[in-house]
This record gives sequence, structure tokens and C-alpha cells, in this order.
Amino acid sequence: MTGQKDFSDTPVTDLDRAAAEEELGRLAALLAKANEDYHTRDAPELTDADYDALKRRNTRIEERFPDLKRADSPSDQVGAAPAEGFEKVTHSQRMMSLGNAFEDAEIADFDARIRRYLNLGPEDDLAYTAEPKIDGLSLSLRYEGGRLIRAATRGDGTTGENVTANARTISDIPEKLTGAPEVLEVRGEVYMSHADFAALNEGQEARGGKTFANPRNAAAGSLRQLDPAITRARPLKFFAYGWGELSEPLSASQRGALARLAELGFSTNPLTRRCAGPEEMLAQYREIEERRATLGYDIDGVVYKVDDLGLQGRLGFRSTTPRWALAHKFPAELAWTRLEKIEIQVGRTGALSPVARLTPVTVGGVVVSNATLHNEDYIAGRDATGAPIRGGRDIREGDWVQVYRAGDVIPKIADVDLDKRPAEAAPYDFPTVCPRCGSEAIREEGDAVRRCSGGLICPAQAVERLKHFVSRAAFDIEGLGAKQVEQFHTDGWIAEPADIFALPERYGAGMQQLKNREGWGEKSAQKLFDAIREKQRIPLNRLIFALGIRHVGEVAAADLARHYLSWGALVEALDTARPAERRHRAAEAAVTAERRAAAEEGRRAEITRTREAVWAEPPEVPQPARAAWEDLVGIDGIGATLAVSLVSAFAQTEERASIDRLAAYLEVEEAQRPATEGSPVAGKTVVFTGTLEKMTRAEAKARAEALGAKVSGSVSGKTDILVAGPGAGSKEKKARELEVEILDEDGWLSLIGPA
Repeated sequence: MTGQKDFSDTPVTDLDRAAAEEELGRLAALLAKANEDYHTRDAPELTDADYDALKRRNTRIEERFPDLKRADSPSDQVGAAPAEGFEKVTHSQRMMSLGNAFEDAEIADFDARIRRYLNLGPEDDLAYTAEPKIDGLSLSLRYEGGRLIRAATRGDGTTGENVTANARTISDIPEKLTGAPEVLEVRGEVYMSHADFAALNEGQEARGGKTFANPRNAAAGSLRQLDPAITRARPLKFFAYGWGELSEPLSASQRGALARLAELGFSTNPLTRRCAGPEEMLAQYREIEERRATLGYDIDGVVYKVDDLGLQGRLGFRSTTPRWALAHKFPAELAWTRLEKIEIQVGRTGALSPVARLTPVTVGGVVVSNATLHNEDYIAGRDATGAPIRGGRDIREGDWVQVYRAGDVIPKIADVDLDKRPAEAAPYDFPTVCPRCGSEAIREEGDAVRRCSGGLICPAQAVERLKHFVSRAAFDIEGLGAKQVEQFHTDGWIAEPADIFALPERYGAGMQQLKNREGWGEKSAQKLFDAIREKQRIPLNRLIFALGIRHVGEVAAADLARHYLSWGALVEALDTARPAERRHRAAEAAVTAERRAAAEEGRRAEITRTREAVWAEPPEVPQPARAAWEDLVGIDGIGATLAVSLVSAFAQTEERASIDRLAAYLEVEEAQRPATEGSPVAGKTVVFTGTLEKMTRAEAKARAEALGAKVSGSVSGKTDILVAGPGAGSKEKKARELEVEILDEDGWLSLIGPA
């Protein structure tokens, strides 16, 4: 990750959209490598707590900015690609991962989410199971006619490795079952006890062989031996906790299904309990946590599942996790060390982010030398509202600081020991000029981040934008990564994206200037130029994302592409919407000024100068411009802030010229609306309004999207169907004016059919 902009210094609540977008890209790369290390190589470099922290931060950012979710989001990844050397197995039902919780309050939130989704009140019974989360290797066992026919690792969730011969050597895995369903896929965890792990390492060391870092690595490495005889010699165990494909149900409840698996001969965890609600779930968590050191095997938390399997079916799944289950992880570690220096990094959008350089210290099994300092307010000991944090204690170079690694990606500084503060330590003076280009660094009202105003003249921003342009989710040009971008920019070969596509023309003849450079030869140079030419044909959504416009992430880029379908239509819409965008900004500025004045004068009367009033004042916005603007902000996931950023970028003279120079090199593929065969609403835009009585709004949206419909938050001329429940107001009125088809909830359910 060397050279990549690091926004781990900023709390999720203080990230603006651009910083969040960059941080999501960094997290995707970190987590992809961690998944490969853990699932494919059995040699993780991150501790479980560190991995959870990375995943948790990614999830928090995606929850705060759902439109920035990446195509390669870690939230949509399960495990990693299968290793070479084993036959690949496609799971009949995908092996999912679990969402994580770290605080007690999140368990009550989990219960509340489930109740909202199922439309259950607090008085309605809702039971869960709670069981230890085994730290091992996930395995799926397929039985047909009571005989074990295949065992497969999780892999990437869809495709795993065939380890049947090795699984047959594990005593906890029955070869034959009596009274089992005709088809039964049992899922569980392969693990190694502490005593067996210690004995294995002693034997390995005595023979001069490889020793293992922990029981999980030992179990994974043992199960994935190409020689089953080696696996047989390793003391592996197996706990069953779930199932995949079934020819008939095991039970009506989670607890009953586990009891049935135990009757069939599988080991299930004896600490599994049925809990009536969050209080009992947390009580079981505390009991398991207290017994953790005496269990004789590794666990890293407690898993909660809705006990009623019928309710599990209604709740269903997100992309990679079930809605009906949650892993409550155990806390990570704290450590104290010296803060040697505070450094400022400058990102693609000009954000100045402070990083703490630390005297190296081990936290949770990993050596830490950098930590996040978030922003200037955090350093000064206050939050975004000015309220004190850490008791108002500021952070200074030379301080003895507490480093915390749970719940965030990169370690952060949690506290300061004032008793150890050096006498010469001075308050940190946050820069008001960019350390890279000397331009003024401005902090806009309401923004937690200070930004360089240098724009394209700032080398840090230019380089980071170019890195973003060639990133995996953007143009993804083979042979042109962050290192090469920095090299070519330093040498003056590329200053903007269009220059990349000019490289073959400028330097391709004979390739002398490139092939004679260190690290390059004739073949690698030719390969790079071929890759650049190949990427001159690009899907519309990738081009939009690659532009690096503030607030426009992968999801928003995909939404824009699906809506406008072609590059020409998008550009025309943005150009048309420009007068309305200026009017929108004027309206927002007027309302902000009115509110500020009211606050300063102590007036309590309601502010009457509304946005609509400003919109209505002369000069009138041309109707095509206003229609284009309303169409843009009406796209589900495209709010006014993103729209302003997008339209403004295309309206700025230098930026637009750069975009036009780039577009001249490209053949942009048109996007196609997704089609779901046989669906009556595939490709249609649906708006829900009012109160839904037979399903929650979340369930209704999930059903619609699963059928290929696009769910929008506002009614426009592009709306196909309005589903109006009791209490529908302005949206229903507008839909009638636009002659949009209006259905009540029963009509909607009749249209889409049963789930």
C-alpha cells in the first residue's frame, strides 16, 4: 500500500464523500489480500481483530455512503479464490459470511432491525440461538443417500476446493448416516485443539519441519494437504453448525436442526443456547467469554441466529450475509507507545489528513508504527461540534499515546498520558497551506477536513487522481499501477488521463525511451502499450467512476450509467442541468445565510425563506434545465450534493477540457438496463410511498430489486409505477399529475406474485 493515500486517520463520521471513496478503495485492496492470505495461503498477516477492524470500517463507510459501494466491495466477498492443486467444487448453495458486531448496543440494534423487517412489535416473541464462533476453516459436507460423497472448503463462497479424501480422515465426520434426508449438506468448522496444536508444533520442530503460528493456520494447512496421509496424521476436529442444500427440512427451528444433526452423529457445540432476546443473548456472550480460556480451542466471538427457520426464510440474505445472523466478536487489544511525529498526507480531492508516526509497538499480534489522527479537531481534543473528547486533552508530538486496533482499519490513538508529556511538547499547529504545492488549505463550513485549493496544479492531487483513474474498478490497465503512475508523472510523461492514451503514439515508436528504463524491456513496454490500446473501449460506468469526481463512487457511477445509458446522453444532461445547478447552490446559500442570521439575532420565528422560494425568484431557470436537474437528483442514490459535484466538474473550463481530451481517445460502451426473464417489473422504475402494511419498506425494496426493478426515491417522468400505501401524500399527487401507474400494496403483490 506504499504511496497510497490513507484516510484511516479520519473517523467514519468525519469522512466526506471523496475521502470515503478513496478509503473504500484502499480497504478493498487490503481485505482482498487478507482474504487470500487467510483462505488460500493459510498464512494470514493480519490478526482476526485487525481483519474485523478493516471489514467493520468498510461496512460503516458503505452504510454512511451507500452510493459509493464498490463493484469489488469486501462486503460482497466471501473468502478467496480456491488454491491451485485441488479440484474445484461449485456449492449448490452459496456459503455465506456473517455480519459482525463489537458493542453490546449493536445486539439490541440487530434485534430491532429484525423486528422492523418482520413487522414485529416489542411484545412479540422472537427467539435466537447463541453459540461460540469457532476460529477454524469452514467446510461443507454433502451426503446423498446417507453416504458422504463430497467435502469442499468455502473458497470464495461460490466455488471451493474438493478435499473429500482429507475430510474422510477426520473422526468427527461420519462416512455414513442413518435416517438422514436423501440430500443433506452439513456445514461446520474444522479446528484443532490447543493441546493437539502444541503437540503438533513440538513434533514439527523436532523433525525440522514448519511450525504453525496458531491452531487455525494448523487446521487449515492440515486439511488442505495434497497427501491425505498427512491430514490423517494431524489431529483435526469438526463442529457442525449449519446446513446447505436439503431434500427435506431438518426441523422448524435452528436449535431443533442442530439437535437433529447431533442425532445423526455430528459434533455440535454444547454451549449453544436458546435466548429470548438481547438480554439473554448478552448473558450467554458473557458466559462464553468467561469460559473462553478454558475451552481448549480457539473462538473469537459468539454467533446469534434467529431460531425460527420460517422467519429465517422471510429475512433472507444480503449479498454475502444472512439478515438473520450476526457474529458478536470479542474485543481487541490496547497498547501504549510514543508519538514521534505528525505528518500530513494530501489526497486526490485535496484533503489534508494527519498521520501519527509511532515508536513501533505490538498490538493484537501485529507491529504498529502508524496510527490515524483523523483531522485537526481530533488532534485538538474536540469533536466536529466543538465538544471536548478525551476530556479535552490534545495530542502533541512526543506524547505517550494509547493505540487501539478494534473497530477501525488502521490503528487509532484513543488517549494521551499527560503525566508522560515532555515539557517541550507544543500544541500541534495544523497547516493552513498545502505541504505539497503551497496553495491555501481551506476548511469549508460544515466540513471536518481541510483541503488544498491547488486542484490540478497540486502534484499530490494530480498523482492520486491518476492512480484512481487506473485503479481496478476504473480503467485497470495491466502494467500501469500506482508505482508506474508516479514514475511517469515525475518524468513529465503524463499529467492527466488523456496523456495515458497518448503514450503509445508519443513513445511507442521503437519504444526506446521506455524499454531502456530500469524495470522495463521491449516485451513489457509492448505489453503496456497494447493494454492501453485495449482499454480505449470502456464501459460507461467505469469511465464515470474513473473520472474521480468528488462524491461519485462505483455505485453512483453504475446508477448514472443505467439511467443515461450512453456517454453522450450523460454529457448532454449535465450541460443542460447547469443553470439549475447554479440556482440550487444559490438556494442553499440563501437558506444557510438566513439560518445563520436568525441564529445570530436570536430569532425563534420560523425561517420563511425556503429553497422553493429562492427557486421561484427571477430569473427563472429554463424548464429544460430544471427538468434535467430534477431527473438527475431523482435517480435513486443520486442526491443534490453528488449532483452539484458532478455538474460542476463538467462545467469547470479546465476540468471539462481534460475530460473532452480523454473522451476523444475512447469508445464508450453503452449501458443496458438489467433484465430479469419473466419478471413483470424488470427494467421499470418503482417508487414506494406511504405505509406498507404487509411488508416493511426494506422487504418491499429487496423484492423489487430482486425482480430487476429500479427503486427510486422520487417521482418523475421516468417513473413507471408508484406503490402507494395509507398516508401517501405529495408523491401520489405528482404521480397522478404525470399519469404514472398507481398501485396499492395488494395490487403490487398481485403484480409481482408470491416470493
